[in-house]
Amino acid sequence: MASSSSSSPRRTWRYRVFTSFHGPDVRKTFLTHLRKQFNYNGISMFNDQGIERGQTIAPALTQAIGESRISIVVLTKNYASSSWCLDELVEIFKCKDDKGQIVMTVFYGVDPSDVRKQTGDFGIAFNETCDRRTEEERRRWSQALKDVGNIAGEHFLNWDNESKMIEKIAKDVSDKLNATISSDFQDMVGIEAHLQNMQSLLHLDNEDEAMIVGISGPAGIGKTTIARALHCRLSSSFQLTCFMENIRGSYNRGLDEYGLKLHLQDQFLSKILNQNGMSIYHLRAIQERLHDQKVLIILDDVDDLQQLEALANETNWFGPGSRIIITTEDQELLEQHDINNTYHVDFPTNEEARKIFCRYAFRRSLAPYGFEKLVERVIELCGNLPLGLRVMGSTLRGKREDDWEGLLRRLENSIDRTIEGVLRVGYDNLHKDDQLIFLLIAFFFNYEDDDHVMAMLAESNVDVTLGLKTLTYKSLIQISTEGKISMHKLLQQVGREAVQLQEPTKRQIIVDAHEICDVLDNDSASRNVLGISFDLSKIIGNMCISSKAFKRMRNLQFINIYESRRDRNVRVYVPDDMDFPPRLRVLHWEVYLGKCLPRTFSPEYLVELDMENNELEKLWEGTQLLKNLKRLLLARSYNLKELPDLSSATSLERLNLNSCKSLVEIPSSIGNLQKLECLVINFCSKLQVVPTLFNLTSLDEIFMLGCWQLRKVPDFSTNVTSLVIADTMLEHLFESLGPCSRLECLTIVGSVDTVPRLGEDYIDRTGPDIERIPDWIKDLRVLDELCIIGCPKIVSLPELPGSLRVLEVHTCESLETISSPLEYRFRDLFFSNCLKLGGEARRAITQPSVSAYLPGREIPAEFNHRAIGNYMIVPSSFCKFRFCVVVTPIQEMVETYFSLVCRIRINGSSLEENIVEDLPDIKSEHLFMYPYEFLDEDGWLEQDKEILFEFSNPSQEVSIIECGVQILTDETDPSRSSYGSCEDKDENLSDGSYESCLEQVFEDDNENVSHGPWE
Repeated sequence: MASSSSSSPRRTWRYRVFTSFHGPDVRKTFLTHLRKQFNYNGISMFNDQGIERGQTIAPALTQAIGESRISIVVLTKNYASSSWCLDELVEIFKCKDDKGQIVMTVFYGVDPSDVRKQTGDFGIAFNETCDRRTEEERRRWSQALKDVGNIAGEHFLNWDNESKMIEKIAKDVSDKLNATISSDFQDMVGIEAHLQNMQSLLHLDNEDEAMIVGISGPAGIGKTTIARALHCRLSSSFQLTCFMENIRGSYNRGLDEYGLKLHLQDQFLSKILNQNGMSIYHLRAIQERLHDQKVLIILDDVDDLQQLEALANETNWFGPGSRIIITTEDQELLEQHDINNTYHVDFPTNEEARKIFCRYAFRRSLAPYGFEKLVERVIELCGNLPLGLRVMGSTLRGKREDDWEGLLRRLENSIDRTIEGVLRVGYDNLHKDDQLIFLLIAFFFNYEDDDHVMAMLAESNVDVTLGLKTLTYKSLIQISTEGKISMHKLLQQVGREAVQLQEPTKRQIIVDAHEICDVLDNDSASRNVLGISFDLSKIIGNMCISSKAFKRMRNLQFINIYESRRDRNVRVYVPDDMDFPPRLRVLHWEVYLGKCLPRTFSPEYLVELDMENNELEKLWEGTQLLKNLKRLLLARSYNLKELPDLSSATSLERLNLNSCKSLVEIPSSIGNLQKLECLVINFCSKLQVVPTLFNLTSLDEIFMLGCWQLRKVPDFSTNVTSLVIADTMLEHLFESLGPCSRLECLTIVGSVDTVPRLGEDYIDRTGPDIERIPDWIKDLRVLDELCIIGCPKIVSLPELPGSLRVLEVHTCESLETISSPLEYRFRDLFFSNCLKLGGEARRAITQPSVSAYLPGREIPAEFNHRAIGNYMIVPSSFCKFRFCVVVTPIQEMVETYFSLVCRIRINGSSLEENIVEDLPDIKSEHLFMYPYEFLDEDGWLEQDKEILFEFSNPSQEVSIIECGVQILTDETDPSRSSYGSCEDKDENLSDGSYESCLEQVFEDDNENVSHGPWE
């Protein structure tokens, strides 16, 4: 499937944004700043300067509106005083209906209700404008104002910083422009027919049930392209959407069945809920989080039944109207999962295949004169496979006719009529340097960043920049806008075949497990070898590596020894006198059994050292040159007793020592690592000495929980923004931070283990529990989130920083008072299992403007609508309210958090917007309160109606005893804060920082260790 000329013209938007506004109100203030931000973000906006204002809208403005992708209406007090503005608004909604233009709103000093109903000062201005106008003009203007008032937008009064609001508007515009279905799929050959066939199978008009639909066909046929186009076209109709690509290749980490399913669910929920670094601990997570959400999910390239069982086992996991689309090569897999609604992608017709190929070879739909027969030969050789046609077209582009003849004769004589054989031509036509880069990506660097690949190959003699451009141009790899390199799995197979077809003495990369065993046992490898990729799971029993195995491989730079399946029966023994290759760039060796790397080991050229889960006691003897090292990953090196001198590791960015339980001291040389960004020393339970980190200006994140014997906190750079520590370190923390600290997120963890699976890590804890949080906490001037967990002796909290927005205190059972006034600035105030909170503290926590969570059985008096049980009906015409529920554990809770869902229905019609909160586990009855606002859609608030609130816990770990609702007005809620709403609930839901904190603190995945819980 590829580009071709389309029968329908492509819509071209001259401007990204048109802004409708009343000039005297905002032109020299808000609009100037908005235009500046748009220019910074690369967003073009129509400029109306020079257009003479008159009684009717100018033709130039009408044209500009029609040529803009997005219209932003800035509604101000005097907007309706201008007939010009009102005519613009009518034209904008005409373009919205006729052309699919996106309309956004900014309420700048006016209430949306006044706009909708033309009341207040806004209504007075409108009525004055309507004088001496026809009734038809008044009707059109009034309808346009009602329509624009119903579009949720930014409300100036909800922001205390206009620049932040403008940044948010610019980001929203960018997101909408990126999500707009555009020319990406508009003129791909045959795509519209595929989409129509799929949409008929999806039965999108059936909103009563969820449905799973399969897309099957051979590799390279275009299944992913069809699914991606569907996702782009349909995503705006669903509450949540997720495109999980390349499930086959991205999620096989050698786990057992349960672990694999947990990992898949973890990745999936992180993506669909946009919560980086989240972790889940049971296989009910998807059902609990999404059973009441209308979702569009694409599971791309599924190749194992376990993947479907993990991600979409039952349709009732997802809310009514949900659609789950599975792409796979395996039709039998769909049948095994009882998916009978399947679209099989056929090969394109000869005419379509011809167009696909010609678009890549000639950038037009037809072959030039003289190439017609050559094109037909290519079509036949490729078997009409779209991926093969694309690669072949890119390979032959720009070649002369006689060059084609030579290549085609070669293909006709040697090609295997399989997909791998077709794709092989792209590899064969590369320069030898580009072939090497292709193979290195296939076996070592797929899904790595281009910068990382550059660093890995910096010492090579190949032009990496040119090579990556060439591979991209030839459609052999893709590089995302973020710089991530990806190679299709079939092209990786081409690489494997290419290696196996090489003469053994000329191979630069060895991947066959049996050949590697022979090489390492008999030291029979060629000196040409650059890389070894060895899956230990493919050998039987133990093996011993010859001490001379690497001696002849003087050019070996990349070693990847891993287990795709965890098997403790397979052990690889390394002799103490083994000769390691001198020019290694990557050493990734899981379950290394030696107590020390051989004395011949030279890391001078090493960029990444990853020795996870090993038996090392130390890395090497003496001092080594480490100038190229960027990643040192030693998680779960349980026997590691010392680190080497790292003074020469001036390029090091990540240092992960998670659970190095025998480590006593980190060398002072770490204080010179000017590029270090992330340091993880969680559960280094014997660690006693960490040197000063004051000079590490790049250091951003530090995780040092469970360092029970570390009494003195090292001095930090003021640039550290995220810190996780044990309470035993708190006494001297301010001395380490300093008064100019930029710390934004601080987590303090005490002696009470709130995560049962970590019990063994708490065994080594020493030292008394802290009894107070130091007064200097108020001097952390930019602290945004403070989380205190498991500190049983804290009785009172001191004055807190004025910058704080999130305060979460969990399982601090002696806490009684909060000295700091909890003003309206807070977003979340969570105090789970803090059983001794006094009355004054409780009143402060339960203020109207925040989400609150605290022990209790009695709903506060201000919640004057109440009901026993989990639902209630309130007859009212309000849109801003706060609800309160009483929850109690049914039995001792197993998980560290649970979900609470609130469904809202008006006159029996569901809003299809559910409030979902992930709350920390509890030991007794608790109150949860949450402010919320929904929009007056379709005149709901002007009718007699009933609003039903229904609360539930999908995991059924808690029981909902009672619920209540408080209607909020400006008098009951003077904060005028932002609330959750039907339009912006994702932005206003609690970010679950407790849950995120726990996930990150105890994360062992080296790939995720640099991403903090509040990133």
